[in-house]
Amino acid sequence: MGDLTEGSAARAPKQDRSRATRQRLLEAAVACLAERGWAGSTVSVVAEHAGVSRGAAQHHFPTREDLFTAAVEYVAEERSQALRALDGKSRPDVVAALVGLYTGPLFRAALHLWVAASNEDQLRPRVTELEARVGREAHRIAVALLNADESRPGVRETVQGLLDMARGLGLATLLTDDTSRRERVVAQWAKLLDQALG
Repeated sequence: MGDLTEGSAARAPKQDRSRATRQRLLEAAVACLAERGWAGSTVSVVAEHAGVSRGAAQHHFPTREDLFTAAVEYVAEERSQALRALDGKSRPDVVAALVGLYTGPLFRAALHLWVAASNEDQLRPRVTELEARVGREAHRIAVALLNADESRPGVRETVQGLLDMARGLGLATLLTDDTSRRERVVAQWAKLLDQALG
């Protein structure tokens, strides 16, 4: 019986180290993709950025595609949890947070992944499926946070319009610091949502 306990105790720190390594790799992959784009983000570059060996990286993620799709999915889930924490906040705060989804490093990383997927047949189906899943989750969370009744005509399209507008603002931010204009647009959308959603 003592051997089982010792074996379990030895496995727990090893599993913790493995989880920590995996998380460092995912975070490093997003950072590299956002900073260097697809062409400059190899498994070796990510492993070096994460402070692990290339072998350790490939143990967790056998292919480059595995690594980057998992990285974008991981950070999207982190952002979804942060959004869920906004429950009960005002509409302007919710709109600003939803727009924030599309103006940070995650969006920049995802955009590089989308562009790469448009040119790489092996990557396209994985990214298409990932984007559909992330998009559905963002929409679902937005509906809940905005207390939107999608049974009313036009409400679903209004919420989707908000997310599409947020993506457009994110694209504008890639080239220039668009903070002041974005803040005005966010304030106006919050007013429009109050009118549209009641």
